[in-house]
Amino acid sequence: MLTALILRDIRRAWSSGGVLWPVAFFLLVATLFPFAVGPDSSLLARVGGGVVWTAALLAALLPVERLVAPDLEAGVIDQLIVRDVPLPLIAFAKLVAHWLSFAPPLMLASVIAAALLGLPGETLSRVELGLLIGTPGLAAIGLATGALVAGLRGAGAVAGLVMLPLAVPLLIFGGGMVDGGAGAVKLLAAVSLLLTAGAPFVAAAAIRVGMD
Repeated sequence: MLTALILRDIRRAWSSGGVLWPVAFFLLVATLFPFAVGPDSSLLARVGGGVVWTAALLAALLPVERLVAPDLEAGVIDQLIVRDVPLPLIAFAKLVAHWLSFAPPLMLASVIAAALLGLPGETLSRVELGLLIGTPGLAAIGLATGALVAGLRGAGAVAGLVMLPLAVPLLIFGGGMVDGGAGAVKLLAAVSLLLTAGAPFVAAAAIRVGMD
């Protein structure tokens, strides 16, 4: 059942363009940033890692409205509950599917972004490692936010207000990894693991409240 739920959400993300828009937005930010700060290659290389992380955070906002609300409105979640599928398991399946649909394409796009920003290979490797560790936390925040704002009018704006402050620790420690901070790796992993472990239960509680 878990695998079927994950595959269903992945297929829906690809078919609805929910994968392409975040990647396109991510690359757009990386493309525009050099025009804003000028052609100083040393400056771009110094701040490029933080730009990649900021762009990844903003790109993670785009699919949030489609993570929970469509299934809640269509009664899919009600049908799964009738079949005795626990809500935390449903939320966990959505978390895994969201990460698989969002993180690998973003990590591939980071190679293009690194070329645009002139990042050296060593910095790119740290960025990729940080995204591998931190994107599960971003996906977890996105899932919990999507469940909290499901059914609300103007959910996109509310999602941004909820999600961005929660993602600040990931942004700080992810940027710390780019600068070569050894402690930042452990802190990023700890925060990401905590968010990933807690998000299915937070999302399940939010979905339950939204169904009442």
